[in-house]
Amino acid sequence: MRNMYTKKIYFSGGSFHELQEVFSRVKGVVSCRTGYINAAGDEPTYESVLKGEVDAAMGVEIEFNPKKIDLSSLMDILFTVINPYSEDKQGECEGHMYRNGVYYVSAEDAPIISYFLSFIQNRKKIPAATDSALIVNDPNSDPAGTRVCHVEALRLKSFHPAEDEHQDFLRRFPLALKKTYIDFVRLKELSIIE
Repeated sequence: MRNMYTKKIYFSGGSFHELQEVFSRVKGVVSCRTGYINAAGDEPTYESVLKGEVDAAMGVEIEFNPKKIDLSSLMDILFTVINPYSEDKQGECEGHMYRNGVYYVSAEDAPIISYFLSFIQNRKKIPAATDSALIVNDPNSDPAGTRVCHVEALRLKSFHPAEDEHQDFLRRFPLALKKTYIDFVRLKELSIIE
């Protein structure tokens, strides 16, 4: 049997437990694990990142089959579940370790990411009558109505898997799903996740 060709991409934005639960349920994703992205140290831990002792983004490593799902679709899902116009805050998660980010390994992904983020940056604010939950009373918009996109797009320097207790957290503790920022029921209804 031949090995399946896969690619990897790394996302951050809010709780890495929630991001892992979303992306591990997306068709075409082979694996998803939590970890510390572009850490400024050799061995970051949950506590050292949370306390700000080590600068790293808390995020997920996504291994996917590009024949079943492409990078643009994965980014669509990311920006469905996080607010790219919110700086260092998603739901109850606040701080630089929760920053929004897309981190790539392959240079061929850089133009796709750049194009996608340019589109998000240049979207105009929707009139109040049709505001979505993500952009109601958006303090990050300029007078022309263009919102400031707070998503870093960088080449991956390092990824350190999180400790075992932070892997598949919401699968192991399903009652915690009731307290999440992300509406998993709605994602399932929309067939975004399985």
